[in-house]
Amino acid sequence: MNTESPTTTDPSAGRIVFVDDDRYIRESTRQLMEMEGIHIACFESAVAALQHVEPDGCEVIITDIRMPRMSGLDLLDRVRRIDPEIPVILITGQGDIATAVEAMRAGAWHFIEKPFSNDALVETTRRALERRALTLENRRLRLELKLQNTPGQRIVGNAPRMRELRGTIARLAATDADLLLLGETGSGKDLVARTLHESGPRARGNFVAINCGALPEAIIESELFGHEPGAFTGAGKRRVGKFEHAHGGTVFLDEIESMPPALQVKLLRVLQERTVEPLGANRLVPIDVRVVAATKVDLKDEIAGGRFREDLFYRLNVLTVTVPPLRDRVEDVPLLFQHFVLLAATRHGLEAPHASPEQLNALLAHHWPGNVRELRNAAERFVLLGGASPLVNGDSRESADGAVSNLAEQVDAYERILIEQALSRTRGSITATMALLGTPRKTLYDKMRKHGLDKDRFR
Repeated sequence: MNTESPTTTDPSAGRIVFVDDDRYIRESTRQLMEMEGIHIACFESAVAALQHVEPDGCEVIITDIRMPRMSGLDLLDRVRRIDPEIPVILITGQGDIATAVEAMRAGAWHFIEKPFSNDALVETTRRALERRALTLENRRLRLELKLQNTPGQRIVGNAPRMRELRGTIARLAATDADLLLLGETGSGKDLVARTLHESGPRARGNFVAINCGALPEAIIESELFGHEPGAFTGAGKRRVGKFEHAHGGTVFLDEIESMPPALQVKLLRVLQERTVEPLGANRLVPIDVRVVAATKVDLKDEIAGGRFREDLFYRLNVLTVTVPPLRDRVEDVPLLFQHFVLLAATRHGLEAPHASPEQLNALLAHHWPGNVRELRNAAERFVLLGGASPLVNGDSRESADGAVSNLAEQVDAYERILIEQALSRTRGSITATMALLGTPRKTLYDKMRKHGLDKDRFR
């Protein structure tokens, strides 16, 4: 069997699975596709090729009809059972044309008659790849719309950094290592922490969230570690602390930079020994918890200023995850806004209004200094006010420094957003992005160069 999976200029556009028992045809076709920047894997038998076909995969099948063991028609039948929308292109000899026509009625996408020109093969291949990319995009959109009809707590977004974040969460959820979340206020660190908890084996335990900046210093030790009766004035009965309550689950320490220095020493001991000592007790209570801490500041600056312990920082900093600000994933704003509108409408028992194109443009142009929290509040106002402008001042033209953009700047910003959205949806596929935007290849490349967009960033 001869199998090649070369690196190409645009592998995210899809992959050709080419099947022919003639070695010369396989090799010449492989070289042709490589020159055209098309990812191709060649197989000498349909049986071998079939092992590499998956539902929702990016494959397009090109196969000869007459082959030993399993014919191209048999392969077509098997592929359609796996995914009936995978394009299958048949290569036919003169005596196979009638058979190929019947095969197209049975679901084949196209057939090419031998001898065929290279240009015809490449053109047919590109059209099949575009069709497959659009099919997969439509499936993704249908799934996303279905999810939108079931509001709930989840990480929403298709921007490259959000896909990367979800992948990181999936990898780390099953571990027990303590973790430090970095991100601006309102970026969603609490949701990331809860998702880590609910996605792993600790979901059976409690998720206990503690805002270290919101608890008075006088009671924070009792809140975290508990106390015995008589431990201090007013302590009439035993209290189970947050760490003990989270046994078998997760403790989320938000705004960890706000924790008093004296308590930082005790937290360090808890992290090292996995025991807590309630106030007024002479015993240690073993705990099994995962600690996820979050901060909106640079803890190294806090260490330099003497406000945070260096040893505690390195104990928490086993794993670090950064939650991106909303301005770095602006292409997710429409999807997030719709999500929050559905949540607010469900919560208040109101009909979810639809945002106009002008309102969506205003949301896309806004800087969002309050991040996702600000967007959620905007969606709440939008629902409560029956579709009125979701922005407080109704003005989307303010940039980060408060300056007002002119028309040309707003058009450029919106053009960049549309291209970013398309590249994100197609995972950087130039061919599929051209199809989505209806833009010629040269025009798309020119605009990407103008806006400093690199397709590799979206893969």
